[in-house]
Amino acid sequence: MQNVVLVIHLLLALTLIGVVLMQRSEGGGLGMGGGGGGGGLVSSRGAATALGKLTWLLAIAFICTSIALTILAARDAAESSVTDAPAASGAIEDTPATPSLDGDSLLPPSTGGSGDAPLVPDAN
Repeated sequence: MQNVVLVIHLLLALTLIGVVLMQRSEGGGLGMGGGGGGGGLVSSRGAATALGKLTWLLAIAFICTSIALTILAARDAAESSVTDAPAASGAIEDTPATPSLDGDSLLPPSTGGSGDAPLVPDAN
C-alpha cells in the first residue's frame, strides 16, 4: 500500500513541477507564449486560470498523499522496535560486557618499593 501511495506522490510531484513551470510569471518565464487574442480557454488569461486551478488541485493531492505516507510510516513504526530485532551474530555476542578486573592488570608497572604504597609524584 505504501509503495502505491509513494508512486502516486512522485507522479504528482513531477506533474506539479511541470504545471508550475508552464505558468507565466511576471517576467515571462516559461509561459505558454505571449499575447494572443481571442477569448476562452486558449487565451493567455484563460490558460492562466486553468493552470492556476490545476496547480491548486495538484497541490492539494500532493499534501494528501504526504499525510497518507506519514500515517502509513507511523503505523509501521509503531508495530516494530529496534530492540525487537535479533542481535547480529558474531563478535558482539562473543565479547564480554565488562572487562575482567583481576587487579594487577589495572595498575601501572611498579618502579620499586612496596606494591601497596600510593603513587606520589616525584619532587625533582
